[in-house]
Amino acid sequence: MNLDFSDEQKFLKEEAKKFLTNEEALKKARNVMENDDAHFDNDLWKKIVELGWTGIRIPEAYDGLGLSHLELCVIAEELGKSLAPTPFSSSVYIFTEFLINFANDEIKEKLLPALVSGEAIGTFAVTEDLMAPTKENINTSVSDNGEISGKKIAIPDAKIATHLIVVAKHSSGIQLRLVDLSDKSVSIDHQKTIDETRAHYSVSFNNTPSLLVGSQSDGWSHYNHVINQSAVLFAFEQVGGAEATLEMATSYAKERYAFGRPIGSYQAIKHKLSDMYVALTLARSNCYYAAWALNSESADFELAAATARVSSTKAFNLCSQENIQTHGGNGFTWEYDCHLYYKRAKLLSVNIGSLKNWKNKLVNNLEKSNTH
Repeated sequence: MNLDFSDEQKFLKEEAKKFLTNEEALKKARNVMENDDAHFDNDLWKKIVELGWTGIRIPEAYDGLGLSHLELCVIAEELGKSLAPTPFSSSVYIFTEFLINFANDEIKEKLLPALVSGEAIGTFAVTEDLMAPTKENINTSVSDNGEISGKKIAIPDAKIATHLIVVAKHSSGIQLRLVDLSDKSVSIDHQKTIDETRAHYSVSFNNTPSLLVGSQSDGWSHYNHVINQSAVLFAFEQVGGAEATLEMATSYAKERYAFGRPIGSYQAIKHKLSDMYVALTLARSNCYYAAWALNSESADFELAAATARVSSTKAFNLCSQENIQTHGGNGFTWEYDCHLYYKRAKLLSVNIGSLKNWKNKLVNNLEKSNTH
């Protein structure tokens, strides 16, 4: 078992890091946050499309690169480190995977090449209230003729996206339905969140036409399969963000002097940085195992995904908070970038389920593994 990335994947990671640094992705995230009408950086997104990142997992038959999840993992880490303000996660981690795994040939032929070229952008909708979505509390309905009625909330990048995968209730069971967001029966409203560099929206459907993705009654298992996959990718994003905050805190601790000494020489600061490093290292280790389990389709994949998600959420939350504390009074000011990472950490901690939900998944999978 080799949990390390290949030389080619490490090269891709370095090139992604150089690109996002040269493009000043963090500065663009701040610009988006300060512009109420922006919600993402279109120029950065176009360049990402030109690099072919949107087609990493899409088969070559549909104009993609046909690569594995491992290449997507290294890209995700660098996107998380730079806070790149793009719809990459909702469109590539989730929407594209729904189509690759479950869509019929007709939908794939129409949308996958468009996702590669950037003509199409996708996202997904499951949440309807402040409770965690379950198979029993999905109320958005789909009729026998495929028309959807209801309302979803907290949908990432809905105003940017062209298409949406909706988790809806049918008489035969939970289904995944593909919706064209340009349809006049769709209403989209912006919802304020803690991190406006990754905007969220509510979407209402009024007899909106849709297409079935996957089977008639297994939509919930399809949804969980893709969410488990995306948990690994989001975990790499969180690890990237945690690493960036550790580097930021360490650099500041070396440069900031108090009483004639760098503040990093004081034991209290050393303890903070050490705790951040330990949390980050544990999360990275779990992410590497989860990436291997995902790519090899291991029987332990669900357990590994939950473990990576829990540890990376904890690591990013801790590191973003301690980064602010290490910066002292400066850490609370608008001019410093500490708050940008704190906001992203809070958003990512709930975007595909809260920490509590993923802890429950972790415990349930541990119970299953112990009974076999």
